[in-house]
Amino acid sequence: MAKESKKKGKLRQKLVDKYRLVVLNENTFEERFSLKLSRLNVFVIGSIFSILLIAFTILLIAFSPLREYIPGYSSTQLKIKATKLVYQADSLKNKLAVLENYITALKPVFTGKIENTDSVILDSLREKAIKEVIDPNKLNATKEDSLFREKIESKNRFALYDGNKNKAKIVFFAPVTGSISQQFNSNNKHFAIDIVAKVDSPVKAVADGTVILAEWTAETGYVIAIQHPNQYISVYKHNGTLLKQQGDFVKSGEVIASVGDTGELTTGPHLHFELWNNGYPVNPINYIDFE
Repeated sequence: MAKESKKKGKLRQKLVDKYRLVVLNENTFEERFSLKLSRLNVFVIGSIFSILLIAFTILLIAFSPLREYIPGYSSTQLKIKATKLVYQADSLKNKLAVLENYITALKPVFTGKIENTDSVILDSLREKAIKEVIDPNKLNATKEDSLFREKIESKNRFALYDGNKNKAKIVFFAPVTGSISQQFNSNNKHFAIDIVAKVDSPVKAVADGTVILAEWTAETGYVIAIQHPNQYISVYKHNGTLLKQQGDFVKSGEVIASVGDTGELTTGPHLHFELWNNGYPVNPINYIDFE
């Protein structure tokens, strides 16, 4: 027992014994730096530094992009792409199931098992094939959703107006508020009026109609054209942005774009507005009050 206590005493003494670390100038032996240390101090300081280093490394991996370079961690972009691919694969799977059921329904007709190929039978077979994949009862549509869908489906998005049948007078409204910088001049082939306005000012539809063109061109920038009743077409050029797309039905005064300065032929922020009737350009001043 005495020997063991003596050994423990020596070990404790070794841990607490002080040592002095001195840094001297080799030429003059001048003392530059000195530090008193013990084995216990070195062990404690080393342990604390190791814990802090491990904690910093964990935080760096958990909350920085560096974790993407560690095996086992995937990048955020890769996860987004994988999710999109999963949705696309599921959509393709549903479409493939519809086509397979449709082909299965038509197979007896092609093989001669069904001699009557009346269109009514084919339509019924096709509806049956689609219902096997998409069950309307699973959609759980609310009453408001059903009413909204009926309202949208009742509108003809791609209506072609017949000038002989629809002769009701159309009231046009100014597409934008501003001053006219250039008038309609058929001699100079300027079949429009230019209206100066501030950038991002709302551009509105002059009447009810259907968007038949919404795209970008190098010369006129963002362009949108609307088909109106009685064979009228309104064209809006040099827009900053387009808020409607081809096929959309718009109401009179509805915002369809914003004033911009796009295209090679632009002379500053303005709206280049054209009005056509039966394939001929007409002076918008004769139809619209811009004051």
